[in-house]
Amino acid sequence: MAKYKYRVMNSEGKKIEGYYEADSKNDVMNYIGINGYYPLLVEEVIESKNITFTFGQKVKVKDIAIFCRQFYTMLDAGVPILICLDILSKQILNVKLIEAIKSIKEDVEKGEALSEAMKKYPSVFPSFLISLVTSGEASGNLDIIMLRLSNYYEKENKIMNKVRSAMIYPIILSLVALVAVIFILTYVMPAFTDLFEGNGTEIPWSTKLIMNLSNGIKENWISIIFFIVIISIAFKIYLKTDNGEYIFSKLKLKLPVIKKLNQMIIVTRFTRTLSTLTASGVSLINGLEIVSSVSGNKIAEKELIIVKDKVMRGDSLYASMSDSKIFPAMLYSMIKIGEETGKLDEILNKTADFYDEELDSTIQTSVSMLEPVLIVVMGIIIGFIVISIMLPMFYSYSQI
Repeated sequence: MAKYKYRVMNSEGKKIEGYYEADSKNDVMNYIGINGYYPLLVEEVIESKNITFTFGQKVKVKDIAIFCRQFYTMLDAGVPILICLDILSKQILNVKLIEAIKSIKEDVEKGEALSEAMKKYPSVFPSFLISLVTSGEASGNLDIIMLRLSNYYEKENKIMNKVRSAMIYPIILSLVALVAVIFILTYVMPAFTDLFEGNGTEIPWSTKLIMNLSNGIKENWISIIFFIVIISIAFKIYLKTDNGEYIFSKLKLKLPVIKKLNQMIIVTRFTRTLSTLTASGVSLINGLEIVSSVSGNKIAEKELIIVKDKVMRGDSLYASMSDSKIFPAMLYSMIKIGEETGKLDEILNKTADFYDEELDSTIQTSVSMLEPVLIVVMGIIIGFIVISIMLPMFYSYSQI
């Protein structure tokens, strides 16, 4: 089979690019027609044979969103599940996801349910997705479920991208400051050290501190790098432990600048996920259990498990959540209205849209607060170093 690159336009006028393996160009055109796309470009890709390494490769939220969107498009067009899986295995770009889809296709061919086949790959398909696929198979609305999943993961990916984009500037600023400090200590300070020691100038404590720090970096830089690497690895391992995750989750809800940002992410994820689950026929108790596992915060997960236990004892969702201090008061009011009107999924979906906008505002506010803080910290550190270098000069001039 040859590999073809295609560029198409959908019914909304949006251009889409992708790859598809087929015996001929006509097969690619048939695939494009089945999906209701308008072809703009179809060309064969000549590839060199390379060894592909899948070890450590992750399936990202974006990959899952594309998988669900393309799966929905084909199901909505009446394409059988086996053919859908076959097509997806040829056009998805993530190698780990491709291997999982191929194995799932083989299991489905043997008579296994799609959801059961997906359960064998927990590192690829989230429990949230599998639960909804199970519901879709039971109700016969797998295409609608895939549409909801694609919308959900596209919005989840959008949120993650916003947070990453917001953090780029502060991270770059911090790195520039670190490089500037290291440069001053390793290249600028040694020249002044020789000058001070040669003239017998009186050296204040701050200058001695900077001189010792400079000498320490120059003489032990290999040990320092090794120490930083070991500490980083140990810290990363610790964060994966239950205690580490819990403490880190607690910090994210305590630190002034990022507290509100993390609260908004938790609320947005909670409302969007529970809305999608309840609208897809998943029971409230099962929905709360799934939501707790995808909240992304151990404190929130613990609170939601308590809420689930209260609901199991017969309490309403509103009454069960009213004692929680993580979620804003508005959410409780919206849940109460949703339960009273019997439209909890719709109310939660509208609330999720509202908190999406609130999250945008919170990201902008957090970044605008973080930037001046970083600049002030940078100014204090570099200012301290410069003053420490200049003080001995002032002392020597005053003695003349």
